[in-house]
Amino acid sequence: MLCGIDEAGRGSILGPLVVGAVYAEDDTIFKNLGVKDSKKLTPNKRELLFNQIIDVASNYSVIIATAEEIDKRRKKESLNDIELNMFVEGASKVSVRKVYADCPYANENRFSDILSLKLGNIEVVGRHKADETYPIVSAASILAKVIRDRMIRDIASEFGVNIGSGYPSDPNTMTFIKKWIKNNGTVPKYTRNTWEPMRRLSVEHANTKITDW
Repeated sequence: MLCGIDEAGRGSILGPLVVGAVYAEDDTIFKNLGVKDSKKLTPNKRELLFNQIIDVASNYSVIIATAEEIDKRRKKESLNDIELNMFVEGASKVSVRKVYADCPYANENRFSDILSLKLGNIEVVGRHKADETYPIVSAASILAKVIRDRMIRDIASEFGVNIGSGYPSDPNTMTFIKKWIKNNGTVPKYTRNTWEPMRRLSVEHANTKITDW
């Protein structure tokens, strides 16, 4: 049994980090579906492939860390450690002989060795942009992306406004957060307070209040 694993939302300032894992005897079934890096697919295509992946995969797993959970865990863990441990959980649902993973570390070999050790010395192939190389990782990428997108839509519905994608590079996301802080004096729910962009915004808001006096 093989396992492919990837994440969505690693660098977002708002919303969850989602890890997806898919299991199969070989990745031909995913290649035949035409899977590719989830970022290169339209939302509708991802949703279509999501259902097809669920149907053909031997098994699958989704691990979610909310913004609040990430803030708490970052008191003791780095983001790399958090993601690595989520990968371990995702790849541990059933017994596998080999794991393919999108590598979040700068050093691919170091990441592969650590993940392998945590999984009981199972063979691990951890590569940068693995979702562009291995169909089984592409499938995991789609799984994670679709689940996260659904959660972001739910958050937007709760606030009743456009919150964008949740990434600091998204003007809609940053505009929403800035307006929320200005109008409410607090950061919005689902925001990662330990993120540097969020810390800067909090400092700017505090300085503005002092200047107003």
